[in-house]
Amino acid sequence: MTHLHERGHPEPPIAGDETATLLGSLERQRATLAWKCAGLDLAGMRATVGASSITLGGLLKHLALVEDDTFSGKLLGRDRQPPWDRVDWRADPDWDWHSAAGDTPEELFALWQDAVARSRSLVAEALAEGGPDQLARATWPDGRAPSLRRILIDLIEEYARHVGHADLIRESVDGLVGEDPTGNPYPYEPPPSPGRP
Repeated sequence: MTHLHERGHPEPPIAGDETATLLGSLERQRATLAWKCAGLDLAGMRATVGASSITLGGLLKHLALVEDDTFSGKLLGRDRQPPWDRVDWRADPDWDWHSAAGDTPEELFALWQDAVARSRSLVAEALAEGGPDQLARATWPDGRAPSLRRILIDLIEEYARHVGHADLIRESVDGLVGEDPTGNPYPYEPPPSPGRP
């Protein structure tokens, strides 16, 4: 179950079990990224800081790809689906980052939110089938298969790195810092909790 603090931001449970804590931590990272990217025009989504080419739009598109690759690809061993299956990754291994400049903020948010929704569904399915010990169908190059537990931790780390990037970029765009000090709602849809529609 996802817990919400007084402003509606997802939080991991204070004393939950392992799975609830992992999923709550992932939801908090997703919500923070959504907030850092919210309310910006095309220029804001394309802004960079210093020598880095990372943009908020690029972060959204990259993390949409990571969500799909992590749970559909790595966990379940499925082939890439649109739009990822139509990309010549050998010609441009950073296509997700580069192509984001041609997308509107609305398209980027929709792509990312759809990927997150698919991920939630696939994780719920995997947890019902085998819990956090379930091994991924796709293996590492050495033949070992990570558990769902390890996959969730890796994704939390991926988000945490990129939320740090988003912090710096967003501050450079309009001075926004922190974790929603204004109390504005997040453009984010947490998963339903038991007893709530």
